[in-house]
Amino acid sequence: MRTLALAALLAGLAAPVATPAAAFERITDASDFSRTVVGRDLTRFGIRLQVTPEGGIEGRGFGYPVTGEWRWENGFFCRDMDWGGTEIEYNCQAVLRDGNRVRFISDRGQGDSADFRLR
Repeated sequence: MRTLALAALLAGLAAPVATPAAAFERITDASDFSRTVVGRDLTRFGIRLQVTPEGGIEGRGFGYPVTGEWRWENGFFCRDMDWGGTEIEYNCQAVLRDGNRVRFISDRGQGDSADFRLR
């Protein structure tokens, strides 16, 4: 059961999405990222995370705790995480926003993407 939940969490964090990228605006500035994302709930079916001002990531994914650290580097959100004892590799991601949605695109904007609602 835990293996299925891990697969679902990873899919939720890196699944391709159908929403056109044209609706999203790229965030390239650390203070803009902080104003948009830091301290707010990021939600996506079965996942609820918070990016803290102190450089932490905390929340839950499919019933298991999610923890991690983040930093802003050269226009990218760089993070490493742990999901219930399973390490999720370090990755730098492009971040885009559209209203109350934010999109993370892995591998410095060249990889898979995942959309979250901001609450």
